[in-house]
Amino acid sequence: MRRLLYLSTIAADLGDIFFFIAPLTAVPLVVAVLFAEWSLFLPMATVPVVFFLLGTGMKHLPRNERENRLSTSLCSIALFWIACAMVSGLPFMFGLGMSFTDAVFEGMAGWTGTAFTMLPSIDTIPYTLLFWRTFMQWIGGIGIIAYVIALASSSGLFQGRIYRTESREEPLMPSIVTTGRAIWRIYALLTFVALGLILFTGLSLWDSVNLALSAISTGGFSVVDGGIASYHNLLLELLLIPIMIAGALPFRLYYLISENRRFSLFGDEQIKLFVVIAAAGTAVLAYDLVYFGNTDIPTALGQGLFMTVSALTTTGFQIADIGTWASVTLLFLAMLIFIGGAAGSSSGGIKLNRVVLAFRALVWWFRRLFVSGKVLIPFKSEGRVIPRATAELETAKTLLVIILSVLVIFVATLVVIQFHITTFPINDVLFDVISAFSTCGMTTGYVSSSMPALSKWVFILVMWVGRLEVIPVLVLFLALFRGSD
Repeated sequence: MRRLLYLSTIAADLGDIFFFIAPLTAVPLVVAVLFAEWSLFLPMATVPVVFFLLGTGMKHLPRNERENRLSTSLCSIALFWIACAMVSGLPFMFGLGMSFTDAVFEGMAGWTGTAFTMLPSIDTIPYTLLFWRTFMQWIGGIGIIAYVIALASSSGLFQGRIYRTESREEPLMPSIVTTGRAIWRIYALLTFVALGLILFTGLSLWDSVNLALSAISTGGFSVVDGGIASYHNLLLELLLIPIMIAGALPFRLYYLISENRRFSLFGDEQIKLFVVIAAAGTAVLAYDLVYFGNTDIPTALGQGLFMTVSALTTTGFQIADIGTWASVTLLFLAMLIFIGGAAGSSSGGIKLNRVVLAFRALVWWFRRLFVSGKVLIPFKSEGRVIPRATAELETAKTLLVIILSVLVIFVATLVVIQFHITTFPINDVLFDVISAFSTCGMTTGYVSSSMPALSKWVFILVMWVGRLEVIPVLVLFLALFRGSD
């Protein structure tokens, strides 16, 4: 009985979210009308209708009168993402005749902001479904930002101090309403600026809108076969770099700027680390392209910079065929993808804040090994001294997420190569799994509609687990199999 009440509370929370998001998912219907794609109107309409019906039915389920715990919220979020992938795949099933597996894959790639696709040819896809793909990434981008900020502000699971102001201890965004409005305002403004920059390159309004939605959400979907490289537009490639970076920076940066608060751009450790890694990554990739690929220096620098930013922000845009790159270059690129962007952004990966915290923790632990047990070695973060108990707890949680992330990638790769005899080398398969986990979408070519169904479901699960950073999915399974007290 207690487990049923717990699950009904989760379902009721999901109902609220579905009811809220239903009108938003009706936006692609406008595209169907504008392009007179009447045959796709009903398939596309199934998404808002199903969300509305689910929301209406589930929100009236009985709830636990006790205060909702963190585990309830985590379970709701995990179920929300998998449900969105399934519901969002309906237009691809009814409109294109795709299989259930391929449709769910497309939906999961959209909501998680991963640039993988099961579509054999983008150029033959109707406008309505092309827009729906990029619109999913845009909604999913703002959704993950809101989720991470809310989680950091209300729990100790991650470093809550990341989202606090530099001079005061109160939360950066003190209420749910304020948080929601601030996120939407900032996200919309960034999207509008991105649209203006892309239009400046000479692209059509259709291409510009879709690329703006995809780039600012660090999603990576495009509306033409061949992706960004097919435009042969150097100015576009250059302007996409700051747009991708904007989507991968912490949203507290934009909030502080909009509120005219004192804030130093390079006062944030995540931003400093991003710049360092991006510079180093560009240099390494450019060197490898010249040394291993005999690429001329200007081309190597251009590809190195763009691909480094695309990987580190986990956007997934490609201007080079990475399947032809040397294995060592591919593994280095995979490392950048695994690290990802900043916490509180739309990017994937394990996040820069965890890299910073893990490095500080290792230095702190080794320093304590060489001194007497009576000597107190302070743990500092963002210029503050953190109590020892808090520091040990937060670093343990951070390292746990990193370890679990590596374990998920290892197991997923093992399952794929165990049950699929393929001509692709192991490092190519490993790269695509890391790309899926970090919701990047760069591919060596392994991920395609020709994959066996088992491999597709492995990638669906990996994208789901990676987007939510492991813990919510783990909590969901524990709640389902062990129940709640």
